[in-house]
Amino acid sequence: MAKPSTTREAVIPLLAEAFREHGYEGASMAILQDASSLGRGSLYHFFPGGKEEMAAAVLADIQAWFDERIFAPLRATSTSKEDARQGIHTMFDEVRAYFRSGRRVCLPGAFAVGRERDRFDQAVRGYFTEWVDVLTAALDATGASESRSRALQLIATVQGGIILARALNDPDAFDTAVNSARDPRDL
Repeated sequence: MAKPSTTREAVIPLLAEAFREHGYEGASMAILQDASSLGRGSLYHFFPGGKEEMAAAVLADIQAWFDERIFAPLRATSTSKEDARQGIHTMFDEVRAYFRSGRRVCLPGAFAVGRERDRFDQAVRGYFTEWVDVLTAALDATGASESRSRALQLIATVQGGIILARALNDPDAFDTAVNSARDPRDL
């Protein structure tokens, strides 16, 4: 058995993987305990609100990663055409790295289509709204026409690539989708 994590922050990535693997409904307390190597009491010490608080903490952690690695760089590079293009390509590199790091399910996306959608609506909607908004601004800076429609299309391609790669058990399917979306002729 793995050594138990000693901080709330160290437990969050372990819980994230349990939610990715089993979904919100399927991630029982026993599964969450096993994933974290903590007993029920220790989990409740870190997350007094139980499984719902655990999932909310995981979503907040994902949001923080995207804020740092995707959203802030897109905002910062949307001032010139070339910087914006580079920011968009960096976005693709970062989502590929995120996917390849073992996070093969977009948890906000999974929560958006599951029964837990209403429970986490604000976090999930906020994540996708922010992504659309910052990507739209970056596309505007490139001079792209119909920037919002293009942003929606690009994000849908990323999300669809994740689903297809998981369904086919073929990580290269994700790369194929991302590579088609990042075609420089389109940006």
